[in-house]
Amino acid sequence: MKLPLSPHIRQVHFPPISEVKNWIAGRHFPAERPLVDLCQAVPDYPPAPELTDYLAGCLADPLTSRYTPDEGLPEVRQAICAWYERLYGAALQPNQLCLSIGASQAFWLAIVTLCQAGDEVIVQTPYYFDHAMALDILGLKAVYTPFDEADAGLPDVDRIASLITSRTKAIVLVTPSNPTGAVTPPATLGRLFELARERGLALVLDETYNAFLPGGARPHELFSRVDWDESLVHIASFGKTFALTGYRAGMLVASQEFIHHALKAQDTMAVCQPRLTQLAVGYGVAHLDAWVAANRDMMQRRHDRFRAEFLKPGNPFRLVASGGFFAWVRHPWPGQSGRQVAKRLADEANLICLPGEVFGPGLENYLRLAFGNIHEDRLVEAVRRFRDFPV
Repeated sequence: MKLPLSPHIRQVHFPPISEVKNWIAGRHFPAERPLVDLCQAVPDYPPAPELTDYLAGCLADPLTSRYTPDEGLPEVRQAICAWYERLYGAALQPNQLCLSIGASQAFWLAIVTLCQAGDEVIVQTPYYFDHAMALDILGLKAVYTPFDEADAGLPDVDRIASLITSRTKAIVLVTPSNPTGAVTPPATLGRLFELARERGLALVLDETYNAFLPGGARPHELFSRVDWDESLVHIASFGKTFALTGYRAGMLVASQEFIHHALKAQDTMAVCQPRLTQLAVGYGVAHLDAWVAANRDMMQRRHDRFRAEFLKPGNPFRLVASGGFFAWVRHPWPGQSGRQVAKRLADEANLICLPGEVFGPGLENYLRLAFGNIHEDRLVEAVRRFRDFPV
């Protein structure tokens, strides 16, 4: 007799990155044509040496292997508040923060605190696939905004307003976008906040890539509002910022009352973010502003080089949007799905990327390229494989 499975989990697609990497499992790639991995946005550089040296010293302390408070160490949350004052001009309090196992767990904490089965959540398309998967598993109804290629998938406030019903609990948006890299303008975020406030909703902003805005621009002014915590739920990740993706360094920011209730879920999910991860984040926000800025500028140079190469005449793939770690590309075969094209690229060009349809309905004509983990000197070869791919 087979174990019974949730009907919700049966309907959720397999994790896309795992699916694509399974296509090439066990394959040998010749030295003259190695694998180009544009599948996952992972910094290719290591953490700052001074951070790893600091952590090496922490390992000898018996406390490092113990639990912390569910929401995280007070001194680490205080250091993050000081960092957010520099990044956002924010006046956050430590009791408005909960450190989490990556941004994905922070999203789960936010959604289970906000919603119950049957509620609706408006999701900006293209979306981050983990968000849609979580909503489906929880039995929530995701209401997807239509994708407008002309606007690179940026949110249309009036269109979002038209989708709100009596069952709507939240508006979910990723900025800078994963998968397109596009940055939602602060003025648009301000209008979305006002919409959420007026309609009694939560504006859930996943700002995983907030440290990589061109020129170190301030992402928005929402935290400067005295009433920000009445409608804003902010999700962050320090994994990309400090090259700590395997440390699972996420964070949820909301009102003190919201965090109080989210900790009920936190205690049943993870108890706390690992202490070693918290120590790493605390060191990073206190000491690594210059290191983060240097990596942000390096990633911008990579982005500029990628765009320059990809936009040269003769490329059958069309760049729709890009920024930071990602590019959103239209492939040249309208009759084929993104999955079919991505599989062909893996088989014929030794190049892996993600199909567009995992980022929203009706997006089979697109691919997501995560070029942020490719050295600048390899970008030319990566783009050449698109340019030379037979049409």
